[in-house]
Amino acid sequence: MTKGSFLKFALCLLLATVLTGCQGGGSVVSEREGYFTWVDEQGRVRYSPIVGVTGQSMGKSAEKNTDQKAGEPGDGSTSESQEPGTGKPAALEEGTEYTLENYPDAEQLEKDGYVRPGQRQPYFTWRDAQGNVRVSYYRPDTRTDRQKGLVEPPVQITEARVYHAGDSQSAPEPVPGHDPDAFAILGIERSADDFFARFSAGCCESLDTQDNRSWQSGREFGVTLSESSNVHPFLTGASPYELVKLPDAETVGSLVMRLRSYARNGVFVPSVVFLDEQMEPVRLVTDLVMDFEPENWRRLGYLEAWIPAFPARGERWIVLFTRQQDLDGQTVIETRSGPRRIPHIRQGELGLMQVEG
Repeated sequence: MTKGSFLKFALCLLLATVLTGCQGGGSVVSEREGYFTWVDEQGRVRYSPIVGVTGQSMGKSAEKNTDQKAGEPGDGSTSESQEPGTGKPAALEEGTEYTLENYPDAEQLEKDGYVRPGQRQPYFTWRDAQGNVRVSYYRPDTRTDRQKGLVEPPVQITEARVYHAGDSQSAPEPVPGHDPDAFAILGIERSADDFFARFSAGCCESLDTQDNRSWQSGREFGVTLSESSNVHPFLTGASPYELVKLPDAETVGSLVMRLRSYARNGVFVPSVVFLDEQMEPVRLVTDLVMDFEPENWRRLGYLEAWIPAFPARGERWIVLFTRQQDLDGQTVIETRSGPRRIPHIRQGELGLMQVEG
């Protein structure tokens, strides 16, 4: 081969190499900018355009929307969303990525059974009597068993004023120049410990234990306070009372009782005192914040309270009575025709039921 021929061959080879590099080379960095990658809730890698970035590859980058799972190598498959009839990926429009349709409120999504707007509802297949396969769509029920009423909600103990035995503390030494009548002048009541001691002094060793009601588990049992009921001069005022014996401590260590006072020409507002084996007060419960349930076609309206009892702590009896300040009050409820006043009376029908224990 002559020298001229060799130079000509070398020039052709160099020109062919340059042309091949131009055809097979990748795009420049500026053409690959203008978008960012992110992972959706299904773990798919997404590409979204960056608003305000210009470049020739803006439209090309916005069209990328793969179904590739996060952490999995790409396989060159096509994107999930494509323009109908063309097979080309559909470009993402600005302002449509982060909307309530794509990212709804979590609570609302739960109420909708985790079915997003535009998505097909879940379904199940079944065969009818003729053997045909049928499809039925349904909306998932995301309520809890408690919301469905399958599980009873936990009992909420009724708020009340409670006095205990053995909680009294010695009074502090008065400061020099104190006025012993200052509390009376200012209208301040004596301490709760003093009240319980004074209440216990007049209750309840003289109560008639022969006329009492035994506890009945498993159902509601009635207690009636009438004109023939025994009356005792409690510290809070003379009142008819009923004595009820609690379950044995070896059988039931503690329990929650449901107390209902039914309204008939008025309502009896109860207070409860717990006694030990020697008929001495252990605990006094007053000022019960009872809920009123209106009457319907099959039962009377009633006041309702939930009170705990502790036979294992020495509580053997309960005494149901009312106070004079309760008799001076009234219960007002809202009805369709307006407020309704229910007077408080000395007699009434009560219902007791053990709900826990």
